[in-house]
Amino acid sequence: QVQLVESGGGLVQAGDSLRLTCKFSGGTFSTYASGWFRQAPGKEREFVAAISWSGKTTYYAESVTARFTISRDNAKNMVDLEMNDLKPEDTATYCCAADEDDPLLVRPWVFREPTAHDIWGQGTPVTLSL
Repeated sequence: QVQLVESGGGLVQAGDSLRLTCKFSGGTFSTYASGWFRQAPGKEREFVAAISWSGKTTYYAESVTARFTISRDNAKNMVDLEMNDLKPEDTATYCCAADEDDPLLVRPWVFREPTAHDIWGQGTPVTLSL
């Protein structure tokens, strides 16, 4: 059974950088597209970034474009999210997702929907201090 475990969250200040990591197990990681979502207190889960199985195709939410970078290492079964120039509105619990139905991400509008995923990690919190 596929499992996802996130790490790397913490308490940071505006303008800081942080790198999140998601460790995949229980399947063949290179056959899955992967991505990150986040959920702020009192809000619905929202899409952040996605990456195809090879890493050649990536998609980002408009709010994080040019600040966040998603990458993956299939040999290590990991997908990372490098977050730069963090803002207070980035405060949320960040979760990763994996999807083997569309490893090439030819339907990114599907991957962006939280309801399209049934494999989630427990999340790692990112908090921007005021």
